[in-house]
Amino acid sequence: MANLLDLISRIFISSVFLFSAANKILQYEATVQFMEGFNIPGILLIPTIIFEIILPILIIIGYQTKLAAGILALFCLATGFIFHFDLANQMETVALLKNFGLAGGLFFLTINGPKDFILFKKKKYVKL
Repeated sequence: MANLLDLISRIFISSVFLFSAANKILQYEATVQFMEGFNIPGILLIPTIIFEIILPILIIIGYQTKLAAGILALFCLATGFIFHFDLANQMETVALLKNFGLAGGLFFLTINGPKDFILFKKKKYVKL
């Protein structure tokens, strides 16, 4: 049961990034303008979308999960500080704390890794 809950949790935390990537694709020009409003080059939107699609898929299937979760955790912290660090605005503060919460969950996954429901299992060798 705990391993099934681990898989469901990986799907839940990954879905945030997958939906975000889809939204960025559908609202591409608006997202570029938003980024450029923070002095972030719009060309960085393409690697961002790629990150937000590939890394969550790796987390869901359990391949290189620790690495993918660690990168996404750092991504959450960076985007939180860049785009949501306006403590005078309550909505931005909530968005910043959500990014921190996501980063915390991803750091937990980085430390513990996935459990049994993974696509690629490491083979265990027994020394005789």
